[in-house]
Amino acid sequence: MTNDSDHSHDDLIAWDEGAERVRALRERWLPTLDAETVPLDRIAGRTLAEPIDSPVDVPAQSHATMDGFAFDATAEYPLEVVDADVFPEDEPPELGEGQAVRIATGAPVPPAANAVLKREEATVEDGRLTGSDLEPGTYVYERGSNVAEGERLFEVGERLSPKDAILLGDLGIESVGVRTRLSVGLLATGTEIHEGRHTDLDSPMLAGLVRSWGHDAAYEGTVPDDYDRVESRIADLADEHDVVVTTGGTSVGDKDYVVRALDSLGEVLFHRVRLRPGKPIAVAELPEHDAVALAIPGKPVGAHAVTTLVARPLFTGETSLPTVPARMARDVGIATPGFAYAIPVTLEDGETDGDVDGDDAVAMPLGHADSALSVYEADFDPSVLSSSTRATRADGFVLTGEGVERDQAVDVVPYSAVER
Repeated sequence: MTNDSDHSHDDLIAWDEGAERVRALRERWLPTLDAETVPLDRIAGRTLAEPIDSPVDVPAQSHATMDGFAFDATAEYPLEVVDADVFPEDEPPELGEGQAVRIATGAPVPPAANAVLKREEATVEDGRLTGSDLEPGTYVYERGSNVAEGERLFEVGERLSPKDAILLGDLGIESVGVRTRLSVGLLATGTEIHEGRHTDLDSPMLAGLVRSWGHDAAYEGTVPDDYDRVESRIADLADEHDVVVTTGGTSVGDKDYVVRALDSLGEVLFHRVRLRPGKPIAVAELPEHDAVALAIPGKPVGAHAVTTLVARPLFTGETSLPTVPARMARDVGIATPGFAYAIPVTLEDGETDGDVDGDDAVAMPLGHADSALSVYEADFDPSVLSSSTRATRADGFVLTGEGVERDQAVDVVPYSAVER
């Protein structure tokens, strides 16, 4: 049986502290994972197993960024124009003192030259060049100005994106060493789920998040509310996977066995964060199984909120939250201070909404009585909203620790920013 102290909020931590603890867990744990080598077309979402320093200068030699004449900008006009043209495929000629050469965009600049005079600003008479005064470096893409040989460009543990293939390819790197993808086993708990009386809404969503973050997810079925079966199933999955993600059974009720099982199998790093919806998350290390466990609450909207805010750093290493500015369309109050509230909102063009002043996007709290989903009126109700599946039609959420007034400037975290 639980007692009244189990329901106190004294042991809760801030959601962002939880996210930092998860990120620190990732830093400790990553070096224990195997590494593999992948080509550049397969680096998206992968985590570097080793740092990358540039093996070369980029560009390897200086190039012209404009059609014109290359020369030493410290020399004085007129300059002798040598009888040659330099194109991108050419080796640049040697220039003597007081000489210039015609050059095309992208062509290598002669070693003695440090500037390019635009063709339209140049005058050539009797093989002698005059024009405007230049500073060294004008219209020259200088050797090593993009990347210097030996420069540290990527740190170990960094998560790569498709655009990183551009720089790596420019360095002549064709493949990189990365950590193997995490193997994640998803287990839904709850007798009502196990017996098919309720649909498991969480596991497909969580599997999608894990895969969008670059890892492998396997649905491993369900288990009823029986302590021995919950503990045994988690232990078995921890032997098969790097990460076990459970849903349900994370609160403090009589049949909420998951956190007790994790405490028996390893060390619970924290249980419950000051976030609504999504408060009863737990994170544990299972050292005897070489695994990590994430216990996610069973209500789907809350499960998504706490997974993307608190659990995401384990998979991506990221705790930052990109936002877009907006203005709140309605007053939204909060009932209990001391928590962060993730308020789902839809975004509309501010110019088309006459109820809100300004040109910023309008954030309509989805769940407010005036929205397409009528769940609450004055005060945000995370307990009901957490089960309201239509709330997933929101464009993002406003994260706030206090009430928000109509027309107040807010920062909206787009779901797209935390789902990749």
